[in-house]
Amino acid sequence: MQVTETLAEGLKREIKVVIPKQDMAAELNVRLADAKDKVRINGFRPGKVPMAHLKKMYGKSIMADLVNEIVRDRPTKILAERGEKSATQPSISMTEDEAEAEKILGAETDFEFTLSYEIIPAIELKPVDGIAVTREVVEISEDEVNEQILKIAESARTFETKKGKAADGDRVTMNYLGKVDGVAFDGGAAEDAELVLGSGRFIPGFEDQLVGVKAGEEKQITVTFPADYPAANLAGKDATFDITVKDVAAPGEVEINDELASKLGIESAERLKEIVRGQIESQYGNLTRQKVKRQILDQLDEMYAFDTPATLVDAEFDNIWRQINTDLEQSGKTFEDEETTEEEARAEYRKLAERRVRLGLVLSEIGEKAGVEVTEEEMQRALYAQLQQFPGQQKEILDFFRNTPGASASLRAPIFEEKVIDKLLTEVKVTDKTVSKEELMAEDEAEEGDKPAKKKAAPKKAKAEAAEGEEAAPKKKAAPKKKAAEDSAE
Repeated sequence: MQVTETLAEGLKREIKVVIPKQDMAAELNVRLADAKDKVRINGFRPGKVPMAHLKKMYGKSIMADLVNEIVRDRPTKILAERGEKSATQPSISMTEDEAEAEKILGAETDFEFTLSYEIIPAIELKPVDGIAVTREVVEISEDEVNEQILKIAESARTFETKKGKAADGDRVTMNYLGKVDGVAFDGGAAEDAELVLGSGRFIPGFEDQLVGVKAGEEKQITVTFPADYPAANLAGKDATFDITVKDVAAPGEVEINDELASKLGIESAERLKEIVRGQIESQYGNLTRQKVKRQILDQLDEMYAFDTPATLVDAEFDNIWRQINTDLEQSGKTFEDEETTEEEARAEYRKLAERRVRLGLVLSEIGEKAGVEVTEEEMQRALYAQLQQFPGQQKEILDFFRNTPGASASLRAPIFEEKVIDKLLTEVKVTDKTVSKEELMAEDEAEEGDKPAKKKAAPKKAKAEAAEGEEAAPKKKAAPKKKAAEDSAE
């Protein structure tokens, strides 16, 4: 086998591979000899089929299998011998001329093919003991825990039908039909819809006009959809809603006790308090980790500067850009609305994609050198989490991960990355700082600086989280069609 480098430009490589026809013929004869004792051909005793006849009948199919094996297995061996890592699966090209292909299958000419790929650049790791991060910690008060438990209790409270007018805090059961310019709109109707007045679930002005209604009353109210309402066809529009009130119910007393805990499937009020505290700690802990991780990545980004494989950057940019356009389409906005242009946004998100790829390669090298591994148990937990997100589609999800090459990498990558961050946290300088929850949840200057925009985040939904090697922050879903009258922030 002859291997010749025909292109070495930046990270791009092109390799010409030639396997002499003699080598192809020799391997074909070996395989034919192996098949001789296995095939059964009428008119010949087992093992007595002449090689010439065997070659005539099976030569081309065996040679086709050999060609497929070569283009499947040799690239990996060639890259290993060259000490290179390909950024993506190498592109393989070979003759498309039928006559020449026939000669290759007949071992009458050399088999030639070309590998085209981009290499992952060699990364010389630098000491990380100079990295310093501040870990913001929130002390959780009893008042905050009790406040959260009170919200849970309020959501679980019972309502009793009452006579008289509806007041703030009462639950109104109703049928409604929404219209814009006198025409009913999709998703603007519901029957037996329940709404607790003052909850803020519906668009501004809707609930206020229901204060004072009685069971059996019919009423028409007028509201204006917010300018940033997720449904573009309704945003900023005036609408009327024909309301038929079916029931008015007053809220029962809110009591935090063992009975409430029992309703929630928890053994006691004390245990409920422990669970709520744990949930708050987990929420704040996630925010703290995101900020610490961002600080580490920002400093790693300053430490490393190297060319990134264009194929990886292109793929990352495409993912980001697809999300950006989806967000714009769903919000009914344009780049101009976000005080930028498509050209400027493309340039900024391209930089973001390059940062993601560069940091991903650095973290990969750090993890590899440190012996970081993702266990099978961790992969199974990640797969289970995916299945939970798509109830009723478990079989399709399993089939996707089983049958799609590289799909499991999408599960492995974030786990690997977090384990590398854990490793780095044992080596960098970490200083704890007690802050309020408002300070923890506020975007800091580093986050603002990561937003790829000139005046505003462009578009709003793609924030600095995209720079961390994570998925872009998920946008809020639009309200379900049957609740189009409700505020999208519900």
